[in-house]
Amino acid sequence: MLMRGNPVQSFIRNVIRLAIIIPLLILIALPDFQAYLGQISGVAGDEMGQLAGGIIKTIVILWIANVVAKMFFILPQWERLVLLRLGKSVGARSPGLFIIPPFIFSVARILDVRITTYEVKATKTLTMDNIPIDVTAAVELEVEDPEKAAIDVQDYWKTTEWASMEALKSTIGGNNLRPLLSETNRIATDLKAEIDTAAKDYGVNVRAVRITDVGTPPALIEELAVIARAERSAKAKQIQADAEVAVATALAEATRVLSSQEGGMALRQIQAVLDISKEESAMVIIYPMGDAMGGQIATAAAGSQTSRKKVAGSG
Repeated sequence: MLMRGNPVQSFIRNVIRLAIIIPLLILIALPDFQAYLGQISGVAGDEMGQLAGGIIKTIVILWIANVVAKMFFILPQWERLVLLRLGKSVGARSPGLFIIPPFIFSVARILDVRITTYEVKATKTLTMDNIPIDVTAAVELEVEDPEKAAIDVQDYWKTTEWASMEALKSTIGGNNLRPLLSETNRIATDLKAEIDTAAKDYGVNVRAVRITDVGTPPALIEELAVIARAERSAKAKQIQADAEVAVATALAEATRVLSSQEGGMALRQIQAVLDISKEESAMVIIYPMGDAMGGQIATAAAGSQTSRKKVAGSG
């Protein structure tokens, strides 16, 4: 980008112009004009010759003053000047005050090397799964090599912008919609690498690329939400089924181990009875298998327990 509005440089150049023009006009051109005015007043002489000489001298003085003033350059901290000597590049000049002799040296370009951000949009671009989307990305860049940016490309800004647009469309076409929505950091990293590869030829460094917006059709968003809910439900059922298989496997293994040991099942039954007895309001009655009296006692106790629960519930 060309330098615009450098008030310090303009002031110094104007001072130099005045410092050259005023003394030279007084010493060289003014005598011709005085002679011309004297001839008009009645003194004989070459009136037109004196006037033409004064005008020519004035033009030459103005031209010399302008050439000398334009030799002085002042660059601020964020600008670089690319210099040519007889048409050949001799590198870039850093900020500060310096003088460039005319006719032999010339200025190719003055570049702004500050970090700049611009926006790139890809509208109605098809993804790999044929879904049209709108993607907006912010590209952050800086001029890394001013000489390349001024000599090797006519407009590095526009060229980098077109390279960014092409890379963005290529990235969209090479990915499905879901990664573009959920893996924006990875997509931005890939996009930065692709743009940076092209921009290096222009002396530009791409510092960062950020995906700022991915626009999808509303109907597609609803469909994706339904698919996501179905996938979550299927995953939950799968986890539950895996847990039931694991429990069944563990029980089968426990049964095999207990059956292989003498008295193992009896110990397990006793453990089960202890677990039941820990329940609140639980009553455990143990009697020999086939004992009629024990069965009657257990039945009576169970009936009594049920009656108390009904009374408590009605109360």
